[in-house]
Amino acid sequence: MIGDFLATVYPWTKSLHIISVIAWMAGLFYLPRLFVYHAEQTETGDETDKLFQTMEYKLLRVIMNPAMIATWVFGLMLVFTPGVVSWAVIWPWTKAVAVLAMTWFHHWLGKRRKEFVAGQNIRTGRIYRMMNEVPTVLLVIIVVSVIVRPFS
Repeated sequence: MIGDFLATVYPWTKSLHIISVIAWMAGLFYLPRLFVYHAEQTETGDETDKLFQTMEYKLLRVIMNPAMIATWVFGLMLVFTPGVVSWAVIWPWTKAVAVLAMTWFHHWLGKRRKEFVAGQNIRTGRIYRMMNEVPTVLLVIIVVSVIVRPFS
């Protein structure tokens, strides 16, 4: 019964999953870039610091968190749709590990935002530039896992 429902709404679920992923990825690319400029161009408590804090808060809470939750909800709906995923092959496992890593990175960014708010950021713009590459690497792993399905 639930399987029939999921099969019926599959095109909608897949579409909403892709839309959610795009919104989440946009935030995962942009927030570390904001941190670069925040770390390099502000002093704790100045007007620019407060502006960056507002931008970072809204990006994380209004866009990224809902997008991450929607990505997970629609992704799990896809997983439970009959015939979509076979756990007997490798690609869903590599995708799952990469999605878990992406979720960890999202939370890591949330902790860094709180450090900026508390005036306790100790990381340089260079560190945030390097961390900005994490979602790109994970995105490549996820897309190749789903589309190419290596080792299937």
